[in-house]
Amino acid sequence: MTENENVQAGIIFPRGAKNDAYAQYFVGQSYLQSLVADPAVNVGVGNVTFEPGCRNNWHIHHGGYQILLVTGGEGWYQEAGQAAQHLVPGDVVVTHDGVKHWHGATKDSWFSHIAITAGTPEWLEPVTDEQYAAVAEGK
Repeated sequence: MTENENVQAGIIFPRGAKNDAYAQYFVGQSYLQSLVADPAVNVGVGNVTFEPGCRNNWHIHHGGYQILLVTGGEGWYQEAGQAAQHLVPGDVVVTHDGVKHWHGATKDSWFSHIAITAGTPEWLEPVTDEQYAAVAEGK
């Protein structure tokens, strides 16, 4: 299997169902598989999979943080005012409380990461096609 096929198939963790509950906060199709949904644990853990070109909106985590553990494909992570980071399996990203950011797949690759999230997200504006193209071109 190719890397894209592995990500699509959910080789490490299940890909999950279409992420309809959060679709309004994504450009493109994503999938979500909850891995820890224990009310006694105050963090969420989920496998998020992005089809090529899919990305989430800009967002901020309040009263918490987000840790991304990249498990497949290629993606992008960008904090407001900073250059985007190209992500590959094995990369780890820590987003601190209050930092505006987005993440998603490259235009030609599926992408998956485990998201460990505490606090409350504030969903903001979409990453425009122009912003996304500029990241892909290294601008």
